[in-house]
Amino acid sequence: MHRRRFVKWGVLSGASLPALQTLHAKAPDYTKTGAKLIGGRTPLADGFRMPGEWERHQGTIMVFVPAQNWKGYGLEDARKEWASVANTVSQFEPVTMVVNPPDKAIAGKMLSSKIKKLYLPVNDGWARDSGPMFLKGPNQERRVAGFTFNGWGAKFPPYDDDALLKARLAAHFRSEMYVSPVVVEGGGVLQDGEGTVITTEECLLHRNRNPRMKKADVEQALKDYLGAKKVIWIAKGLTPDPITNGHVDGIAAFVKPGVVLLHRTDRRLDPNYKRLKDAKERLLETKDAKGRSLKVIDVPLADHVAHMNFYICNGAVIVPTENNPKADEPALEVLRESFPNRQVIGVSGVILSKGGGGVHCITQQIPA
Repeated sequence: MHRRRFVKWGVLSGASLPALQTLHAKAPDYTKTGAKLIGGRTPLADGFRMPGEWERHQGTIMVFVPAQNWKGYGLEDARKEWASVANTVSQFEPVTMVVNPPDKAIAGKMLSSKIKKLYLPVNDGWARDSGPMFLKGPNQERRVAGFTFNGWGAKFPPYDDDALLKARLAAHFRSEMYVSPVVVEGGGVLQDGEGTVITTEECLLHRNRNPRMKKADVEQALKDYLGAKKVIWIAKGLTPDPITNGHVDGIAAFVKPGVVLLHRTDRRLDPNYKRLKDAKERLLETKDAKGRSLKVIDVPLADHVAHMNFYICNGAVIVPTENNPKADEPALEVLRESFPNRQVIGVSGVILSKGGGGVHCITQQIPA
């Protein structure tokens, strides 16, 4: 596997556990973001849930990649792929692109005129992780699950603007935000919209996320803030993955409630072979929140791109590709069969993969 090639891993190499333990001690100070904050209550108690990605969208949030963590590591090529994803998604639904103010001119040149630009300070471009995770209530009202973002374990400081981004966007979209000190990135969880969440132990129980919390406490937080009834734990995500520490959206995805796509490799010497085998066994052995056994569909694992890291938008599935039909077609064919009523569109994801993610990582849906 050739992912994560641009990792500045030395940022964290000397960090001690006591220092890491302070990263999630409390939520950031959101008071100057303009967001209306909710404390002392949970989305689950208020009847809110995070919808499935396939449910109708009002639009998509993205962040135009700024220079901070990419200068000298392929910034120009990264921006081309970010723009390509945004321009493709904008053919199917409205896109709101957060742009760091110094990047106003270059973003204007690269992005479709249909894309709305919103100028806010940001540190990086991974909207799935730093952006708002929208919930819907019994009256179709939208609110935000305000989990804490700590820069993937403080790997790329500073990340203070990214930590505030979900609150700033909650204010922009006039959505109240529940505040939680628990560290969770959007790429670290999958949800079926009917009460089931899938995540990995490797990520959410990592010492750089929630080191003082027991597994049961993290599980309860996921239920409380995503409006869920059942959490299914996979042991690990793909390797190598020194940035996200095993985000689940690189290994699996829901097609719909009860149906899960999962990467597979038959190469026994691949370090992911045992990880994927164990993940499939766990998924097949459990039931979802509705008591259903899960149907697991295999998606071939490629060498340079995690095709699983796709984004479902209105009428389409946008998939990162290697730009190599021999490597891409087996996965794309499975996705066409899995989403027969949507266009399956491949976009270059090589730089995204080298930077640590894919199309899903740089998009965040706004439910209708």
